[in-house]
Amino acid sequence: MTGIREFTVPTKVRYGFGAAKTIGALSKEVGSRSALIVTDPGLVKAGLLRTISSMLEEEGITFSCYDQVEPNPSIENVEACFAIYQQYKPDVVIGLGGGSSIDTAKAVAVLATNGGHIVDYEGYNKVTRPKKTVIAIPTTAGTGSEVTASSVITDRQRQIKMAVISFNVIPEYALVDPELTLSVPPALTASTGMDALTHAIESYVSKEAIPQSEAFALHAIRLISRSLRRAVFDGDSREARGDMMMGSLLAGMAFAVSKLGNVHAMAHPLGGVFNIPHGIANAVLLPYVMKFNALACPEKFADIAAAMGADVTGLTPREAALKAVALVRELNADIGIPDNLGCLGVTTAALDKLCEDTMRSGNVLINPRKTTVQDIRKLYQDAIAGAF
Repeated sequence: MTGIREFTVPTKVRYGFGAAKTIGALSKEVGSRSALIVTDPGLVKAGLLRTISSMLEEEGITFSCYDQVEPNPSIENVEACFAIYQQYKPDVVIGLGGGSSIDTAKAVAVLATNGGHIVDYEGYNKVTRPKKTVIAIPTTAGTGSEVTASSVITDRQRQIKMAVISFNVIPEYALVDPELTLSVPPALTASTGMDALTHAIESYVSKEAIPQSEAFALHAIRLISRSLRRAVFDGDSREARGDMMMGSLLAGMAFAVSKLGNVHAMAHPLGGVFNIPHGIANAVLLPYVMKFNALACPEKFADIAAAMGADVTGLTPREAALKAVALVRELNADIGIPDNLGCLGVTTAALDKLCEDTMRSGNVLINPRKTTVQDIRKLYQDAIAGAF
């Protein structure tokens, strides 16, 4: 590492079983008298919206709600939610749900103080004014959006997932409560968990990694690797759910500093063109990209293998690095993640657009192995065909 790098974790995090129950008290502490809750239909059906809103009511805080966030949140979601914000002008915006709801809440909070349209802020550091206060309450162990500087929104017209990235996007508060994940079904636990593992692995090997982010990322890999299977197959395990929530949080803190790599650069176009859930896209692509990257920094991949529980004693760095790839493939298979993109409906007919959109991502530039558009095309082709 050369040069001077900044390291900041600005979000005030309350972590632990029952942390979400402090939402009313926290809202009151920050001087809020009204709130906009941003969530999705599934959490309304599960009764979680009512639980959170009742806690606000107990503290005398009024609330409005936007509950139509989609799995890949769109510009239309942001605009509809912002219309509700403009009607009620609440003091805080509460993102309740997975990364989709939290990213939508962050986008609306940006518009609340910066004006314009969300597409105006696509890219890096275009949000010049502090946003409206955001309290993030994640209900999945996956995105780490509660502590990151990005909001990823789908532009259906361009068929891309655009990112709004700025220090001013980071939530001010996060209530990280593993209890909220106890009822998450196995398939969603699997996909969001692999999303978190992808964050941790890509962060650890990123060219932008620093010692602090590496420490967060490596511990996240340990926690997720030891507990994801149990969280999928024994969802009532509080220990496993706690490990996964902390692993997701740490991975988010890591990549907020280091950014990511080719997996995310490739996964976002898959969401924009084929509407594939982000966690699934990441999980399928991860071993292909790891294999591509492994020989660029084998010692780091050897660290990943060890963190995932492998005995690397006596192995060369190359052998240990490839062991990490094998362990991720094994984990995917165990928890029901497909081993190729073809079965998800991805075809080679879309390769030109997928490659073009991937190469627009800044993540390619900090991937540990220098990557050309021909490399990306080959990675997509292999992942579509399942040619590992």
